[in-house]
Amino acid sequence: MIDFENIIATGIVALTLLFVINISKAKSRMVQGILDWFPAILFAYVIPAGFTHAFGWDLSGVWLHNLSRNWIIPVTLLAVMSALPIKQLALVGARPLILFFLGSALIAILPIVLVLSISALDSSTNALFIGDAYWKGLVPIVGGWIGGSTSQLILKELASTPEALFLSVLVLDNILVNIWTILMFQFIKKAEFLNTIFKIQDPIPQELAKQETGTGRKIFPWAIVIIFLGLAATVFLLNLSFLGMVVALSLLGLALGNFIPNWNATFALKLGGICIVLVMAILGLKLDFSNLSLPWEFVRLVLIWLVLHFLGMLLVAKLLRLNLVWVPIASMANLGGISTAPAVTAAYRKDLMPHAVLLAILSMVTGTAWGLLTIFLFQSL
Repeated sequence: MIDFENIIATGIVALTLLFVINISKAKSRMVQGILDWFPAILFAYVIPAGFTHAFGWDLSGVWLHNLSRNWIIPVTLLAVMSALPIKQLALVGARPLILFFLGSALIAILPIVLVLSISALDSSTNALFIGDAYWKGLVPIVGGWIGGSTSQLILKELASTPEALFLSVLVLDNILVNIWTILMFQFIKKAEFLNTIFKIQDPIPQELAKQETGTGRKIFPWAIVIIFLGLAATVFLLNLSFLGMVVALSLLGLALGNFIPNWNATFALKLGGICIVLVMAILGLKLDFSNLSLPWEFVRLVLIWLVLHFLGMLLVAKLLRLNLVWVPIASMANLGGISTAPAVTAAYRKDLMPHAVLLAILSMVTGTAWGLLTIFLFQSL
């Protein structure tokens, strides 16, 4: 008997993947303007939901959901983790790394601090975030800001964030990150002026050393796919918990990228990007637009959270006597990721873009760990 639900779901996901890949490559100014505010990855989430909502389909039980959790997410995690060049972190410098990690720590810890602080003044805040479990919507924000889509999806599963809340968080997150990117473009252009005001005299590196690469030809893409599938299958057969799988695959990914000569990290990142689109599209099959809303108390807390993150990084940079240009670079590496961090950096000096890329990659592979800290803190209440 033909299972039409699975066929329809597979077709929707395939069409969504093709649309997202093609619109990402579009050169039209109008299209790029739309993507500046509504990224292609968000299309991957809402297009399948639009189909299910328009036609009244219930595709929450199709086989793709198990495929995503058991295979696509593991391969995504392996791909992203294998792109971190550990040796290159030393080239960024100790103080910028300290600033970056403290910025990440602020993102992970501030939500619990704000919930406790505001709850002391307003009991409805405690009822909303703890009683109604809206803290589960804050966890994917931690993952999205620090680790990007991969960490966001993993932490959504670990925190059991409801689908409707997750969609609302995605929309809010996208709006705030785009506004923040515009602000950081302006801040980095005024970094030298602000250094003068704060009396900071700190030279920045003139050039990032070239990344060490093997002398031979890079590993073929098909070989990488086979390696990823083999490792994902091995971990799956071990019957680990989801958290155990995340830890095991993270370590395996780091080993692949740093100990195998001529590892093709560029292809690994491309593969990870495609897998993320697939995971988002499959998640979109479960969405219900009828519950798309967020309480003002939630939005207010996230706004305060974002501002305090930046003020905290400014304070740390001042204490470290660190050139303030690193504040927007580190902030965008945390919040924006591998595309916006170097873009913002290029507005100041293009030769610093590799620094931003390295910090952004580091952000991608540490987001899940910081999100686990946030989950632990909330569950400890």
